[in-house]
Amino acid sequence: MKARTYNQAGFTLIELLLVCSLIGIISAMALPRLIMAKQAADASSAIASLRTINSSELGYSASCASGYYSPDLMTLGVTPPGSNAPFISPDLSYANVAIKSGYTIQVTGTASAAAPQTCNGLAPGTASKSFKAGADPMSATNFRYFATNTGNTLYEDSLSLYAAMPEVGIPAAGRPLE
Repeated sequence: MKARTYNQAGFTLIELLLVCSLIGIISAMALPRLIMAKQAADASSAIASLRTINSSELGYSASCASGYYSPDLMTLGVTPPGSNAPFISPDLSYANVAIKSGYTIQVTGTASAAAPQTCNGLAPGTASKSFKAGADPMSATNFRYFATNTGNTLYEDSLSLYAAMPEVGIPAAGRPLE
């Protein structure tokens, strides 16, 4: 009769615990950097969205509204007759408060009684002489707020700028982005 021999190849429980703890420590060091990278990407998307809104408002004013501006995002999303594309993409014009890349993005403009009917169907007296747009983060750990207005300058602050942003002129808080 032959005696059985056992092969002792493999890892011990201590070695497995050591490897798992090292992976945990490395992950804990990398996680804050990963979160900061995501917030930076979200902020870049918000800045790009506000720049797109500025360009869209200028195009709308010059070609469709006789010098007046759109009072909201959904109006910029309406395709004018004779065109194949709206003034702004559907990812920003699906609602008057759009959610994109961790930010809530919105536009408002005070209606002007003198405003004519626009080429994309906005009723007389509802377009605005000016506008403001803002992007506020949805995450409580993200402290980068952005806003812009008719002056086409983007502003940043660590608190919400949208509520206090004038439709024309410089806001009381915030710094201009270069």
